[in-house]
Amino acid sequence: MAVKVTLNDVQRVAELAHLELSAEETPRMVGDLNAILDYVAELNELDTTGVAPLAQISELEGAGGSGWLRLDAVQPSLDRAVVMPEAPETDGAFFKVPKVIER
Repeated sequence: MAVKVTLNDVQRVAELAHLELSAEETPRMVGDLNAILDYVAELNELDTTGVAPLAQISELEGAGGSGWLRLDAVQPSLDRAVVMPEAPETDGAFFKVPKVIER
């Protein structure tokens, strides 16, 4: 197995994703990510001749009408007058939620 992801790569990705990895987690993450890349490389060796590429499961023949996916139809929403009094915090029209983005 050739190392594809380095410790510096993991630290940089963790920084970009706003993740705080412990000293024990970082080397394990290097191993996990390299194992994933090795598996993807193994999958790339499969013969896919005659298999049509697709970007969405809905592109499969019959996926839309066979009950796999729900119809894309307008449906009534929740009644605001019923829902808002049950919310922990609201301004009457919208739910108020805590800020989750720090940077």
